[in-house]
Amino acid sequence: MNLHAAAPVSVDLATIKGRQQAAWASGDYAVIGTTLQIVGEMLCEAVDLRSNQRVLDVAAGNGNATLAAARRFAEVVSTDYVGALLERGRERAAADRLPVTFQEADAEALPFADASFDVVLSTFGVMFTPNQAKAASELLRVCRPGGKIGMANWTPESFIGQLFKTMGKYVAPAPGVKSPALWGNKAHLETLFGAKATVAAQSKNFVFRYKSPRHWIEIFRGYYGPVVKAFAAIDPPAREALEADLYALLDKFNIAADGTLVIPSEYLEVVITKAS
Repeated sequence: MNLHAAAPVSVDLATIKGRQQAAWASGDYAVIGTTLQIVGEMLCEAVDLRSNQRVLDVAAGNGNATLAAARRFAEVVSTDYVGALLERGRERAAADRLPVTFQEADAEALPFADASFDVVLSTFGVMFTPNQAKAASELLRVCRPGGKIGMANWTPESFIGQLFKTMGKYVAPAPGVKSPALWGNKAHLETLFGAKATVAAQSKNFVFRYKSPRHWIEIFRGYYGPVVKAFAAIDPPAREALEADLYALLDKFNIAADGTLVIPSEYLEVVITKAS
């Protein structure tokens, strides 16, 4: 018997979720989220969305997939656990005169009956839940047999995947919680969903386009919750070091040579078909 074996890590998922919720509520994600609209449009095409379908957008943020589905005349329910983000989605839906139902909800405990929806969507949302198995089971539960779950998830190797890895050098991830970027790995998704569904996935790129690397830093430091929180949690010398590391990361991925910033970030476009 090994008396020196490491004790199992105790994971307080409720506390972790509370911290995550506070992080995403800080700043104003919608400033960045609206630039990702094309991902929601492409995802609705990937799941072959029809106008007679009932759609749930989970961890919807400011509503990119929500609006894309509503534009295709589907019946849409948009959910997130950050009420301020839903309000941004509500404003956008009103501006476009799109009928959408907005409801605060936790992706790990969706307040809907089994098999309530034909299609369940999430763009860069559910992947950030601390209890990945629970979130996956909830997506499957509310999707009808034969229905589809469509997701867009950053890959571990992507620019955003590397952004979180860089920030993790300064603000350590919660112990015992799996990396969100695992949702960008097909084999991991097959582990989460495969027993009750068929997983199809293909690599895509979303291209971040900003005025300059400095402009990107200003926007993400000011509005992207995880970056806002990371800078707030460390002392001034560490902030300088983190900023320098972020500039180095931007330089590594930036393909523009005219002073602007153009960064392709890989994500996995996922279509999961629930068994009938």
